[in-house]
Amino acid sequence: MTASKPTDNSPQHVLLQTARKAIYKKLNGQTLLLDINEYDPAFRQAGASFVTLKINNQLRGCVGSLEPYRSLVEDVARNAEAAAFEDSRFPPLTLAEWGDLQIGISILSPPEPMSFQSEEDLIRQLRPGVDGLVLQENFHRGTFLPSVWQQLPEPREFLRQLKRKAGLDPDYWSSAIQVQRYTTSTIADEPV
Repeated sequence: MTASKPTDNSPQHVLLQTARKAIYKKLNGQTLLLDINEYDPAFRQAGASFVTLKINNQLRGCVGSLEPYRSLVEDVARNAEAAAFEDSRFPPLTLAEWGDLQIGISILSPPEPMSFQSEEDLIRQLRPGVDGLVLQENFHRGTFLPSVWQQLPEPREFLRQLKRKAGLDPDYWSSAIQVQRYTTSTIADEPV
């Protein structure tokens, strides 16, 4: 995972400002209209991102896309709006919270399927602090960004909690479980 704090004129700063503008517009009952031609060419390409919001270093919302299906800049803008107003774990963001809002953007690499023979084999392959994981079996699906390793640094517990997030029992195992790994590049205006 690469983390950076962008300078005011960097392309990353522009992406953070886009997320901030999208949230602010929505706070005022509007939607940010994007002309993707005004953005860095890398941000016009299809990309997947997660936008994490915090207030006083406490999670306030996190929404993202696991697969690219729209331009990265649009993905960031729409995920920022969703993190602020549609994350079911929190009430919609208010204007009173606006001044304390910290924004982090995680840009995902394409997910790669992992091959393993058992749960122990999978655990041995995990790279703490590096891997984001998508775990899926039938209709159960969950993901943890690489940043979750900060709270769950032990690979076995990381996997147990990911199974729980996917709606499975933490001790559950089946040969039908599929896991993909990805990495992220993170841009933050404050530590997220």
